[in-house]
Amino acid sequence: MSEMTVAEATDRIYESLQADNADIDAHIATLKAALARADMNEAVFDPSRLVQNNRSGRKLMQAYFRQRGVKVSFLA
Repeated sequence: MSEMTVAEATDRIYESLQADNADIDAHIATLKAALARADMNEAVFDPSRLVQNNRSGRKLMQAYFRQRGVKVSFLA
């Protein structure tokens, strides 16, 4: 199986969030590996695709991902 791109890994994160965080830790690990291969230091998410698109939800997501070694930012 080929390695996922950052976009594919990000899409899997969105799917996991829609499915009540199913396998979220595995998808975060995949995203972290994809970011390292792409020589990127942060993942960018579209807040309109998040289940909980409010400040509290975004901050919680950032904190959870940060604990797993992935820096998260959001589109303006």
